[in-house]
Amino acid sequence: MGKIDFDHAKLEFEKYLRNFDLENSKIRLKQEHTFGVVKAADYICSREGMGEEDRELALLIALLHDIGRFEQLKVYNSYDDNRFDHAMFGVRLLFEEGEIRKFILSGDYDDIIRQAIAFHSLYSLPEVQDPRTLLHCKIIRDADKLDNFRVKSVDSLEAHFDLTREEIQREGVSENVLQAVREHRCVYREERKTHLDMWISYLAFIFDLNFPSSFRFIQENDYINRCIDRMDYEGKNTREAMEEVRKICLEYVQENKICVKTRLNFPETDMHFC
Repeated sequence: MGKIDFDHAKLEFEKYLRNFDLENSKIRLKQEHTFGVVKAADYICSREGMGEEDRELALLIALLHDIGRFEQLKVYNSYDDNRFDHAMFGVRLLFEEGEIRKFILSGDYDDIIRQAIAFHSLYSLPEVQDPRTLLHCKIIRDADKLDNFRVKSVDSLEAHFDLTREEIQREGVSENVLQAVREHRCVYREERKTHLDMWISYLAFIFDLNFPSSFRFIQENDYINRCIDRMDYEGKNTREAMEEVRKICLEYVQENKICVKTRLNFPETDMHFC
């Protein structure tokens, strides 16, 4: 297999970012998010005993996973994927326009990188036959969600919602969204009616995590409590709903941080998935 030079890829990525206005708060958030996903992928790889080649590949995929998002923000200044499929745009940019060769000279990993980026933001992962490709699809999906928890716990609510914190915390929670949490599943986009529904849908990302280390990452950083406690919910029913969400999510994380359900073996890797 060809050699992966992550340091070279990082330099090329920083060159790519010069095409965008890094004073734009949404673009700056995505820059920080990219490197946060790299850090989360490294955490997963180190805790799950991955070999060096697959660790380097996972970091490269993390670096490039949202490359299409920057163009989306440049054109629309919005994260709305109904208007612009950032994952598929990233795939076209990298593989149809040949930008991938700026980041890695070898084409040996192209199929893995292509599928991992294409599938990273889907509601659920489609069937992937190749074990190594499946592994990297799961890593990037987990790493992306883990850093999204960091983002939601610290960054401006106004940058995410274009509403003030006070406006958001006056809203209610839809019963169908609360039911999704009770069922331990992610929330469909069309199920969300309020901004608090969207907020809960981010917490529900835990129901699509794959690795025990991902749950430990959530627990170590106390992300469930930190995200829920960012707002002072005004309605009694809303406060009760958020406390129910908290309880369900904390219990789910605790139960799954030591989960070992599926074992996958291939050279240099001995991974466990939930």
